Amino acid sequence: MDAFDYIEMKIPAKPEYVGVIRLTLSGIASRMGFTYDAIEDLKIATSEAITNAVQHAYQGDEKGEVTVGFALYEKHLEVMVSDSGKSFDFRETKKALGPYKEGSVEFLREGGLGLFLIETLMDEVKVHQNEGVTLFMTKYLEGEQVERDAETIST
Repeated sequence: MDAFDYIEMKIPAKPEYVGVIRLTLSGIASRMGFTYDAIEDLKIATSEAITNAVQHAYQGDEKGEVTVGFALYEKHLEVMVSDSGKSFDFRETKKALGPYKEGSVEFLREGGLGLFLIETLMDEVKVHQNEGVTLFMTKYLEGEQVERDAETIST
């Protein structure tokens, strides 16, 4: 696995904290060299994932947390959003992830557009359902995804 820096944040499962993650993500993505449009895509997709977790993971008065992890690689950014509220071993969690299967995660279906929007804005999306739901999203720096797709086709 490539070398990467990892940042993890834990927020109360309340809508008013989504902005804190958006600001952090904006700073990280900007520092990595993402374009303005790519940063906006990242912010919308991540906000959608957190909002889904806030709305659907915790019932009534249950006090929950959402954990957000950012893995910064040379040519891409991986964002993990987990509603179990537990810190995760990034490498282990990543290994456990599988591709999203239609209807496999109830909370992502409710809004209808949530996961569709996330998949449209991000380059790769995976879901892991265990004690909670972990959504794993990848965005490549401009041109990197095209290069990767070409390599996949040629092999």
